[in-house]
Amino acid sequence: MLTLDHVSSRLDGPDAFRRAELRTPSILEPGRNCWRVEASPRAAVLVDGAHYFARLESSLRQARRSVLIVGWDFDGRIRLRQDAPEHESPALGELLYSLVEEKPELEVRILVWSVAVVHAPSAPTELLIGRDWQKHPRITLKLDNTQPLYAAHHQKIVCIDDRVAFVGGIDLTVRRWDRDPHDPHDPARIDPEGNAYAPVHDVQMAVDGDAARAVSELVRARWAIATGEKSNPELVPNDPWPDGLRPDFSDAFVGVARTMPAYAGRPEVAEVAALNTDALLAARRIVYMEAQYLTTPAIGRALLRLLAKPDGPEVIVVMTHASRGFVEHFAMGSNRDRLIRRLKRADRYERLRVCYPVTPDGDGERQVMVHAKVVIVDDTFLRVGSSNLNNRSMGLDTECDLAIEGTRPQHRASIARIRDSLMAEHVGAEPDELREAVDRRGSYVAAMDELGARGGRRLHCFDAWERKGPTRPIIGTFLLDPRRPFWPSRLRRSPRR
Repeated sequence: MLTLDHVSSRLDGPDAFRRAELRTPSILEPGRNCWRVEASPRAAVLVDGAHYFARLESSLRQARRSVLIVGWDFDGRIRLRQDAPEHESPALGELLYSLVEEKPELEVRILVWSVAVVHAPSAPTELLIGRDWQKHPRITLKLDNTQPLYAAHHQKIVCIDDRVAFVGGIDLTVRRWDRDPHDPHDPARIDPEGNAYAPVHDVQMAVDGDAARAVSELVRARWAIATGEKSNPELVPNDPWPDGLRPDFSDAFVGVARTMPAYAGRPEVAEVAALNTDALLAARRIVYMEAQYLTTPAIGRALLRLLAKPDGPEVIVVMTHASRGFVEHFAMGSNRDRLIRRLKRADRYERLRVCYPVTPDGDGERQVMVHAKVVIVDDTFLRVGSSNLNNRSMGLDTECDLAIEGTRPQHRASIARIRDSLMAEHVGAEPDELREAVDRRGSYVAAMDELGARGGRRLHCFDAWERKGPTRPIIGTFLLDPRRPFWPSRLRRSPRR
């Protein structure tokens, strides 16, 4: 077992992290379940698209030398502050154009998964033909086709001047902006065509310092593989941390975990899969997860081990209910339901909830899409990133997650506060109300049930919770949710230069 003395410790400040306090066993093990563990003087969790996008706009406006964007999708028509007047917050593409016009040293590079032009929700013409804002010589948008058959580039990253990085589940594309309380009729929640869309919950993380530089290094490596163009960071005396953003963590170590498929002579990287399992098996009191999908057998096995313990932790999973289209329903929805049944049958101590959020809509309810990818274990571990809890995120797609451990009392308090805030949001409560209910009932599951029963926003268990039915994955669905590329590495083509 490594300790945090084994990781990079380049610091931005003199006292920086009081290293003696950090000599404790760590879940994070560079080279096995993460790539790097780096210092971050400031780190913050940004809940929901409105919060992230507003902070991102602030950081972009402070950029001096470089803006690096990597995404599963990208749409320059979106506005980062949809609740602000257009003259204050123009379309993203126009904003980027105005910034490079104002700042002669600023360059913008955008790397998007090539299949997004037909698979993602953005407008295909934005990526294929381009818009006027893309004609600027210091704005470059490239489509990345350096992936195995059926794989996706799923990372969602923005780096500003190699000093601040945003990593999580939120692409800079349409239908990602929303805000608490996820009002079904929020007039600001519209796409660029003016069409309203359903409520959506998501999470991103912001880091600075060496952690941000590590993420920037990852992005620059992706750019070099996709385009053949190498670039090195040019640090300038600038602090593009978003105005008014109060860090959740000060002087923390941040783990950077990746998924990268074996391709073109490059070996598989499966740090995300290892980190998920290691973190879950370290749980003692409470596991809280937010996920779009739940199908990977490794996660199921880890949760089954926890549920089998007489004194094991409670497990609460908040997920998306609806599946989009037949393929997603077949590969993700049906296998999710089968895994839920298997977990429920093992829940002999009644410590499990797998549920989806709804918000009031007149006399009925509206489902909230959960696009977040979050794992929180006790008050000792927090993971936010792009990876789903499905097979392809463990070995087929490119993913990037950030993780922080509660190695100091302040960090443990922050992890607990973030967990309680996320949980309380889904039942329309304040974090203090949730904590009071937990203290009174002695259980997070009971507290969430109690608060949700008041009416309004609540969590519903999936239909599979009570129904009898199969528990094993559907035969053949590995073709639709594969763990690894289909073909041997030696048969895959080299990336185009």
